[in-house]
Amino acid sequence: MKNLFDGRLRWLLIFWMFLMSAIAYLDRVNVSIAGQAIQKDFNLSNVQLGYVFSAFVIGYALFQAPGGYLADKYGPRMVIVWGVVWWGVFTTLTAWTPTTLAWSITLLIVMRFLLGLGEAVVYPSSNRLVAAWIPSQERGLANGLIFAGVGAGAGITPPLITYVLLNYGWRWSFYVCAIIGLIAGAIWLWLARDTPGAHPWISQRELDHINKGLPPAAKDIEKSKGLPLGAILKDRNIIFLSISYFAFGYVAYIFFTWFFIYLSRVRGLDLKASALYSMLPFIAMATASSVGGWVADILTKKYGKRVGRCGQALFGMALAGVFLALATQVESARVASIVLAGGAGALYLSQSAFWAVTADVAGSSAGTASGLMNMGGQIGGAVTASLTPYIADQFGWTASFLTAAALCIIGALSWVPVNPDRPIAQPGTGA
Repeated sequence: MKNLFDGRLRWLLIFWMFLMSAIAYLDRVNVSIAGQAIQKDFNLSNVQLGYVFSAFVIGYALFQAPGGYLADKYGPRMVIVWGVVWWGVFTTLTAWTPTTLAWSITLLIVMRFLLGLGEAVVYPSSNRLVAAWIPSQERGLANGLIFAGVGAGAGITPPLITYVLLNYGWRWSFYVCAIIGLIAGAIWLWLARDTPGAHPWISQRELDHINKGLPPAAKDIEKSKGLPLGAILKDRNIIFLSISYFAFGYVAYIFFTWFFIYLSRVRGLDLKASALYSMLPFIAMATASSVGGWVADILTKKYGKRVGRCGQALFGMALAGVFLALATQVESARVASIVLAGGAGALYLSQSAFWAVTADVAGSSAGTASGLMNMGGQIGGAVTASLTPYIADQFGWTASFLTAAALCIIGALSWVPVNPDRPIAQPGTGA
């Protein structure tokens, strides 16, 4: 094994995190595709279905920082394994939720909330892995590949869940997701280690390459005690990244929750056409996340992190706002789907920058710092899950997408004060 992956072991781990990311989103988006069947079985209104969507995101948001802390303290390897087992259990329990009880809706909401708690550990843990394993100049591509899993998982969900749903019912679509996750988690347990030095397959050449490229905040990451929570909370970079990621999450979750239903109910596409066209944003996300991370690394090497990280993120989010606004003026359902997919892709050009910057500035506390930032994004997702249908009911879907476009601009401008070359200061150091 050591010879097989000589010089490439870190990319094997990133590839498996890509798969874990895809599976996490398979478990997350399945409820959107099965939403109409669940709505019928439980006799839910649009607003009540929004509560089901929001319950997951609220649990996911609340456990971001604790999940990141666990990854910093116990290492990303075991924390991800615990998370996979947790979400396998609660994905199954969601499918077991009875429809005939007086409190069935409440129980369904609780199951989704608890599932969110388990899935919350994935990305803070992956960023802690990146902080230890990936040189700074490669973090755009590494994070881009990991978050390409978001698009890949969300992209394969519509046809997979639709097939299982039509042939076996929505409950079996949840069982399938749980089984896939548990298998991938078992392989991760065998494959991963928390740090390069602890892995039996690492070569000295790759170990030297990794250590040479780590930023100051990540040096001696195995021995570091980490940063106090207060220092992370007060850091200007983390504050503005969290504001921007709130906007990012608000827009992204429109695609994860309401986009399939928007195509079928509002634009009038049938179930199979909706499944096909609802894949487009996620294909765009997967492509743009990887390409965006690769381009960001090139720009960073040539012009520095202000251009390669901050500049690209600003550009991507602003462009996403333009696409979302343009889509409201398109009459054809199919053309509108393509334009909105362009907006999703533009949004994900910025994705790797958020995680690369938090890994660079937080070092051994990358899990906690990125967890706090991601909490902002998931709060945005929780808001959009319920606010988007409310705005649509009151003012129409055009208003819903224009609101998202405006938030893209706010998110883009929030990158202006971010300084990726300034690590979070230890109290009393003035650094």
